[in-house]
Amino acid sequence: FNGVRIGCITYSYRGEINSAEDTLKALITDGLSECEMMNGPIRAFTGLPGGKDPQPTDAQREAIIAKCVEMRKLYNDAGVNMHLHKIPFGSSNEAIDFNFQIAKALGCRGITLERNEGMAKKLAPFADKHKIWVGFHNHTENYPKLEDHDPILDHSPFIGFNVDIGHYFAGTKGKSPIPLLEKYHDRIVSLHLKDRTVDGKNLPWGQGQTPIKEVLQLMKKEKWTFPGDIEVEYKIPAGSTAVAEVGKCVQYCKEALA
Repeated sequence: FNGVRIGCITYSYRGEINSAEDTLKALITDGLSECEMMNGPIRAFTGLPGGKDPQPTDAQREAIIAKCVEMRKLYNDAGVNMHLHKIPFGSSNEAIDFNFQIAKALGCRGITLERNEGMAKKLAPFADKHKIWVGFHNHTENYPKLEDHDPILDHSPFIGFNVDIGHYFAGTKGKSPIPLLEKYHDRIVSLHLKDRTVDGKNLPWGQGQTPIKEVLQLMKKEKWTFPGDIEVEYKIPAGSTAVAEVGKCVQYCKEALA
């Protein structure tokens, strides 16, 4: 909207939508053309085994990659891009490499996971090999360093941040995420947009204190190209749906960027 990429992490539809096809319908209903795709719809569509460290056979790997390409086409033909996926990494080198292959097949620019410096070091060679970003997601207690250089970035030029501005705001007891974004904008893979209070409550957008509007306006001003992904984490109000709530957040973004 007005030069700012707005998407959605499909976690927002949790509990209501599970399939890749229904997730696509939800995104289209909400007027969105890109997303960070959670692993559930990918597994449902491709047959990727669940569990902590799945080990498909070579034949299964080929079939899964072919289904990933099919899923990418299904989404792209409908005008939707999966810019990131969030499939947990297995422990073996083969499983890690396969996760990057899946990202390529889906058309993803990167893979997201929870911030962990040990994982940054472990994943760096694979990110370099495939030229696929790894975006580390912060929670309230584990966010990028602002005061000095963040060492997690030294492992690879493809190591970056999936900055959750709501978690950052709550975790810092009300600090604006804007200085963080200004410092690391060239290493940010995406943002998670949500509204939280200083004391940590997740609320419908506009009812909390997180400076979502100011962040969106800064993205517009600076012409930053990373997406801001809506994440509905507050309780769905009685009589509403996750799809409807994401739609309200989309409208909030449109009005903030008008």
